[in-house]
Formats: sequence, structure tokens, C-alpha cells
Amino acid sequence: MGSPEGAGRHEGGLTTGEVARRLGVAPTTVRSWDRRYGLGPDRHRGGEHRRWTASDLARLERMCALTATGVPPAQAAEVAREGRSPAADPVPGEPSAPRSPSPAPGARSRAPTGLRLGHVRQECRGLARAALRLDPGAIDEVLDAVIADHGLVSAWTEVIMPALQSVGRKWDTSGERYVEVEHLLSWHVIGALRRAAPPAPAGPTGPTALLACVPGEDHTLPLEILAAALAERGVPFRNFGAAMPVEPLVEAVRRTGPAAVGLWAQSRTTASRPLARHVASMEWGVRGARRRPVVLTLGPGWSGPATPGLLRPAGLDEALTALQRVGNLPGIETH
Repeated sequence: MGSPEGAGRHEGGLTTGEVARRLGVAPTTVRSWDRRYGLGPDRHRGGEHRRWTASDLARLERMCALTATGVPPAQAAEVAREGRSPAADPVPGEPSAPRSPSPAPGARSRAPTGLRLGHVRQECRGLARAALRLDPGAIDEVLDAVIADHGLVSAWTEVIMPALQSVGRKWDTSGERYVEVEHLLSWHVIGALRRAAPPAPAGPTGPTALLACVPGEDHTLPLEILAAALAERGVPFRNFGAAMPVEPLVEAVRRTGPAAVGLWAQSRTTASRPLARHVASMEWGVRGARRRPVVLTLGPGWSGPATPGLLRPAGLDEALTALQRVGNLPGIETH
């Protein structure tokens, strides 16, 4: 899934646009590398559309990895063409080091991105490379394409989240380095989610979902993907974002009468079970037809023993299913 083995899924290989999305670069960059450095498809003939095979893709991945670490493009292209390490360049007066063989057709690329990504889709590697280069245009292009190709939920779980997690791990182990990468990538992810699924209108009355981070919690990105997934399904919601103070949160619930409330906590130090229980106990409506919201405790901060009366979905899919089954919200088909 997403590896170079899939490069032949179209007859003759991938198109230039598909290759560019996997690498996290613009199509014009791929064409420029072909024109300037001879990194075009091995089987391309004049007058035909370019089709890229697994070995072509592996060579371009090597080019991306080298330029991301600061190797000049011309040198990186020479190394990528010959399938060797830059350390193998001969030193004057010393014997040449042995050259590494070119990658076998169909072999999985091991070209480093500077981030530990593990076994992920090629689009995830492309997104990571674009983020490391601080290339906003390429980041947006990869994000928009992967959301269009795979849908919001799959794009988040299989491409966006692994890339963000790898950047976070790099940040944790590198002091203040890579903070700029994480901030830029997060900002563009939020923009891509909102472009892909504009919120459904939420009227002053009627069942809606209310989303908010608990007081002291600033990690809003998981709520953004949940909000986008709700919007994709036509579910009306209100997202109050980061660090919602207690009194405004309670007032927002009282004024809007939501069918469901999702409270996000990244850390156990911010998760407040008394607050969640209080929201779950709130009532509104005429006597004899009083209603209470279904409260979903979202995020790793709520780990530990389950709290009676509160739902704790394990992930994005479970949260959406819970809203479907117990929130009775419009826009989601109930099976």
C-alpha cells in the first residue's frame, strides 16, 4: 500500500503528477530534474507521456532525500543516478570507495527523510519531505491530493497523523530544532481540512455537536479532523477550539442545547472528569421532555478507569460512530 511496488498500477507506471504527490514536490520540479539532470523515466520516448516505474521512483526518492539534507542538486542527481552514497565520492590521492549497486526494480526505497516514519504510504514520506523543506506549496499539494484520493479519515490516519507524529518525535529528541517544521505542517493541515469540508450550517436550535478542548488544553488539531469529518458527513457542529474555560463552556452548552459534546484532553493533567460529569448532567427543555447531552471524552488524557455515564471512543472512527448512534444527529445515516 503506497510503496514503489504499486508504481505499475497504471499501464507503464505512474504519471508525473502522481509521482510528485508521493515525493512531496511540485510536478514542475520533477520535470526540471528530468530536463536538467537526466532523472527522467528510463523507458520514456519522445512524443509520449512520461510514465514512471518503481526504479524511476526510487531514484527520485534518493534525490529528494539528499537535497533535503543539504546536498547540492547536481551532486544529488549524480548520486541518485548511480545508486551510490555521497560518501563514496573519491578523495584526491586516495583509492575510490566501492559503489553501492542501484536499487533493484520493485525494491522498497530506504531513502531517509530525516524522520523515522516506519512502514507508511509513499504520500506520507512525500508530506514529510515537503515539511522538512518548509515548502508550503508542496505541503498543500500533497494534502489536497491525499484527502481527495483517500477521504478525510484515511488521509488522517494513514498519511497526516504519521507525518505529524514523526515530526513530534524529532522535536522531542532535538531540543528546539524542528519546531518550525511542526508548526508549519500543523497550520497547513488545518487549512487543508477546512478546504476539504466546509462546516455544515448550525442553526440556533436543533441537534448539533459541540466540540471543545478542556481548560488548559491547547492541542486543537485532533478536534479539527473530527470537525472536518463531521462536516464531510453534513453534520452541524460548533467547534470552540483550544482551552475553553469552564464557565464559557457550560454557558455554550446551556445556550445551544447540543445532542452531543466532545471534550478533548491530550494530557491527563488537563482532563477533568468532574467537568465532564457536570456537562453530562446538564438539562434543558420543557418539563416532561428534558434532555441531556451525550458526552464523549476524547483523547489520551482520559485514559484510565472508565467513568460511568461518559463515552470514551478509542479513535476517530469510534468517535464518529458514537455520534451516529447516540447523538441522533442529522446528516449521518443510522444503520
